[in-house]
Amino acid sequence: MTILAIEKAWILAARPKTLPISSVPILIATALAAKQVDRVDWVIVFCAFFTSLAIQIGTNLVNDALDFKKGADGDDRLGPKRMTQQGLLSYKNVMTGGLVSFSLAVLFGIPLVLEGGWILAIVLLLSILCGYLYTGGPYPLAYLGISDLFILIFFGWVSTCTVFFLLTGGVTFQCFLAATQIGLLAMVPHAINNLRDCHTDAKVNKRTLAVRFGISFARWEITFLSLLPFILGLFWLSDRLFLSTIFPLFALPQAIETLHAIWRISPSKRYNDFLAKSALCQLLFGYLLALSFFVK
Repeated sequence: MTILAIEKAWILAARPKTLPISSVPILIATALAAKQVDRVDWVIVFCAFFTSLAIQIGTNLVNDALDFKKGADGDDRLGPKRMTQQGLLSYKNVMTGGLVSFSLAVLFGIPLVLEGGWILAIVLLLSILCGYLYTGGPYPLAYLGISDLFILIFFGWVSTCTVFFLLTGGVTFQCFLAATQIGLLAMVPHAINNLRDCHTDAKVNKRTLAVRFGISFARWEITFLSLLPFILGLFWLSDRLFLSTIFPLFALPQAIETLHAIWRISPSKRYNDFLAKSALCQLLFGYLLALSFFVK
């Protein structure tokens, strides 16, 4: 393989289309904090962004390697081909890449721990540990059907509230509301991924919610996760933040288009496009919500 081909393989292994999921919480927390503090500590924002990004990339790389080892990524895979499964990168190299990425998360997280104290050290280590346990360990979260909840916890509540706490010294209802909206939308690409792979996951005893409860349940789950954040937006009205309710509604057509597609089309390779569009929806929702905090 050429150097260019190897570089491309590593980029694809990191799954760049899904990476905004880890950046949106940082954006939301920073925008919301900017309304309350005189000066935003951009060092904290920078370190939080790269810590979150490194954890997600590490999780993706470990998932790439271990799903191949467990037989979940075979030749009949409907999703984008994984680098280990295709033989473009070795299992050992991809696992090493994941561990290096987790190590970088620790490095970027040092300023966060120095600012927030021992509680931040625990949050950081738990985030990295769950990133590995998503596919690794004797009881991988993705194989037990509980990984959906952990996405809400870490890519919603933990990421958003931690950064907001470091910037302001506290956590408010507004922060928790925004974190919940973003976290629910972060779960959608994951749920679409599981719906697409339900048949192949069942063969290797990967007990996702789609495998446990069936295709119809998975579609209703995706519908619930996609629409609830827009409904929760009504709570912004109680603080007279009307634009925080209205602006994100411009992302609703994107969500509805994806929902219409998954109800109409059976799980197939076309779901790869739906997954990417759902990640784009979360990104658009996040930017619009963040923008609403700055408009008087």
